Amino acid sequence: MSTLATCIASTNRELVMKLQSRLLLLFALVFSVSISSDSTLSASKFNQPIQVLIQGEDPEKLRQVLQDLGGLITHELPIVSGVGGIIEATELASLADIKGVDRVTEDFNPPKLPETRDCLLSGDLQIQLTPKSLRWRVFNFDKSTRNIKWLRATWPSVLGEATLSITPELSRSPAMRGINVTSGAQSNLDFMIPPGPSLVDIQFSASPESLSQNDFQISLGLDDCEAKLIPAYSGRGQDFYFQKESGTTLLTQAGLTGSGIGVAIIDSGLWDIPALTHNALGELRIATHYNAIRDQIDLNLRDEGGHGSHMASIIANSQRVANRDPAQFQGLAPNAVLIPVTAISPRGDGDFMDIIRGIQWVTNNQAHFNIRVLNLSLTATPRSEYWADPMNQAVMEAWKAGITVVVAAGNDGPDWGTIGSPGNNPYVITVGAFTDSWTPGDRRDDYIPNFSSRGPTPEGFIKPDFVAPGGHISGLIPPDSTLAIENPNYFLTSGEFVSTGSSQAAAVVSGLIALLLEIKPELSNDDVKCLLLTSAQPALSRSGKLAYSPFIQGAGRVNASRALTLGNTDCEQKRLNVSGALAGTERLYGPAEQLEDGTPSLPNMPSMVEEETPALGMSVDRRWGVAAHLERLDPATEPPQKPKVPFDWAAVYRDEQQKLNRLKASPSK
Repeated sequence: MSTLATCIASTNRELVMKLQSRLLLLFALVFSVSISSDSTLSASKFNQPIQVLIQGEDPEKLRQVLQDLGGLITHELPIVSGVGGIIEATELASLADIKGVDRVTEDFNPPKLPETRDCLLSGDLQIQLTPKSLRWRVFNFDKSTRNIKWLRATWPSVLGEATLSITPELSRSPAMRGINVTSGAQSNLDFMIPPGPSLVDIQFSASPESLSQNDFQISLGLDDCEAKLIPAYSGRGQDFYFQKESGTTLLTQAGLTGSGIGVAIIDSGLWDIPALTHNALGELRIATHYNAIRDQIDLNLRDEGGHGSHMASIIANSQRVANRDPAQFQGLAPNAVLIPVTAISPRGDGDFMDIIRGIQWVTNNQAHFNIRVLNLSLTATPRSEYWADPMNQAVMEAWKAGITVVVAAGNDGPDWGTIGSPGNNPYVITVGAFTDSWTPGDRRDDYIPNFSSRGPTPEGFIKPDFVAPGGHISGLIPPDSTLAIENPNYFLTSGEFVSTGSSQAAAVVSGLIALLLEIKPELSNDDVKCLLLTSAQPALSRSGKLAYSPFIQGAGRVNASRALTLGNTDCEQKRLNVSGALAGTERLYGPAEQLEDGTPSLPNMPSMVEEETPALGMSVDRRWGVAAHLERLDPATEPPQKPKVPFDWAAVYRDEQQKLNRLKASPSK
């Protein structure tokens, strides 16, 4: 076990078992145990039908209650001892007082509105280099014409002088042609660009074809923002970085493909395309499709939103990577069995009772489809303690059944306490995101972006559990899906769609777990979580302190090959009792404390974590993993850590090397 994992485990051991001892007042909680007068008045004011979940010991009694109120029963949810239905808002207040109704939860997932853009002008992720020019398509996502004020571009001097043209593609608006531009200088444009795509064309004196996208820098400016050309991978559309950065490449090179491991994905559906519906052997690998919104098996695959297909392609895309021997694939576990469960609308919002119904179906059908992993790349704002939240209750039932539940941390950082539900659950695996800054193999610029949600949870737990690749992840989505229509500039020329978030990071972890379970099917879900926690690589500063708080990085970055070689199946997770949590006898609080300024902390945290905010991008101070930290130090002049830092990284390094040497000597063990 790493020193960081040991330190966190010992802290948890002292505080985590204090049942009902205190409510950590880090964040405001909205309890749905009883409906507050404010929410009742608000609902009554509009006097409209609302959806509620009522829970109690007698399901027949619950159904009768809804019928007596003139309600419509919509969901039968024995997994949480509940019945869902639609009632008039005026009846809401009376529900909580009816005998036999233990809990009332009003639907708390309003329709999701389109996300606002940082800038209404944005460009394609890729440029096209021709013998004469550089071409970059940009989009005006406004409904009105916008004024491009300036362009700033930098290119290698070998290309010489350049001229700029901008041509709208979908309107009769005149083009701007033949403007002289100078490398490194800002050129004033004052050009009106209509809604939709336009082609930016820079003509050079020499051919740029021998160069790559990373040799150029381009920015187009509006009054209030700018569109910037981002970096790119040299092998986009073929060799995706998240395999290497998650430590799965060594496993797939050894022939692991996730064969026979069932992975359920509760999301927006699945695109009916061979790379997703068939495994690497060309065999159909969709066990079934359950539509939790309609509560029926539906063998017609579709994904109007696109999000579910993106998750599935990260986990199990069976397309081969060209020129790789042995064979490599674009998904992590190309022979895994996929069980898509549709519970999310094309807009990306979901009815929480549909999601619970999906979890219930997965749990009920676990044995039939060998479902070992459940991917939940979704999140909601916690409204109560985890043990009282119906969605959390459902994921705990799935965990109790032996399913490894993987949940996204959320994309609401960098504020503290932004871990969503059910990622706030201490029993399941919660995943945050890191990015490699488009430089695979160079970890010096790998960082945790601001969007990745931070802990602690409202009950004071350290979350996320660890971080995984989640920046600019390539995958497959239907070209007519909501994601595709709203973000046409996120497609690569090879057809893959690029997206970023903790959703993608969770899918990476689900895929690598399928590989672990293929080689070691005897592992329990607690074993899997322990292996990943105890082998994660924390980000360390030169002083030996943690570069990120455990509330940001958890135990560090996940690594599948390290989990198999250096992971330990015995960790604090084994001391948790999910059956007790479901029975109401284990209600846990974590070790987090609140400082006077409102920030979260842990016992002895100042000696553990650097005070300065880590750099976004290249860092001369941050290194990922103990080996990388120690190997950059001069042992003659620099100790592994400053005095009073509570980590012995040198001892951790020695232990890891000894274990690796034993494995080399006895590879079968």
